Amino acid sequence: MDPLGENGAMDAADLDDIAAELYALPPAEFTAARNARAMGPLAAQVKALRKPVVSAWAVDLLVRAGGLTDALELAAALREAQDDLDAPELARLGRQRRSLVAALAAQAVAAAGEHDVTVSAAAREDIEKTLNAAMMDASAAAAVMTGRLVRPLVASGLDAVDLEGAVAGSTPDGRATAAPSRDDLAERRARKAAEKAAREADRAANEATRELARVEAKRDKAQERVDHLAERLDDLERELARVRADAATARSDLERWDRERENAASLARSAEKKATAARDAID
Repeated sequence: MDPLGENGAMDAADLDDIAAELYALPPAEFTAARNARAMGPLAAQVKALRKPVVSAWAVDLLVRAGGLTDALELAAALREAQDDLDAPELARLGRQRRSLVAALAAQAVAAAGEHDVTVSAAAREDIEKTLNAAMMDASAAAAVMTGRLVRPLVASGLDAVDLEGAVAGSTPDGRATAAPSRDDLAERRARKAAEKAAREADRAANEATRELARVEAKRDKAQERVDHLAERLDDLERELARVRADAATARSDLERWDRERENAASLARSAEKKATAARDAID
């Protein structure tokens, strides 16, 4: 018995390995390398491997460099948002997808240039179309991630991406992704609702914290003013007590000098009378 279960499975794996090696080469070197590998029981299948177009080969470069991880994570989130009919999330992820696709296409063009392969404007557009297809369709993503893409992919509306003849070697399993069940959708929506509620609660908590900080700052400022005015009031009360004491002393002095003046006036009147009497006696 075949240890792998089927000779066909082993042959397909071997063919995929050979194809992966060949598609790692620049397109100009592909044909000669392919013909050199066309030996043994897989000679016919190897010989039948098609030379990749530049745009597909550049995407294969990205896959081998591990540059599509973020894109496929975003793709999964985008498909989930589509399942949940989450319009705001769809809009946000759509903008993020376009930005990421443009950046990845530029990265693919630069990587091709490092292999002395020029990517035309049309080929770059095909790269972007392929990346978009991979992000919008799980089957296309699986095909792209083989690193054995032969031609570019195109996503057209809601139809499945055409993968016929797009991948060299075996086609990845699970070309069509099953639609989520009602229970799955309900669970996703519940999770989305819980996540939204958590975000809103966090936002409310942050706003409350900011408001508390604002109120505390105002309160601290008011406390400073109260303390300042209390100090001033204490100073004024001490000054008032001093002034009152000075006023009492001044009144006491005034009363004493009033008495002194009355006595002096009485003495002056008595002395004037005596002087008048003395002048009259002389006359």
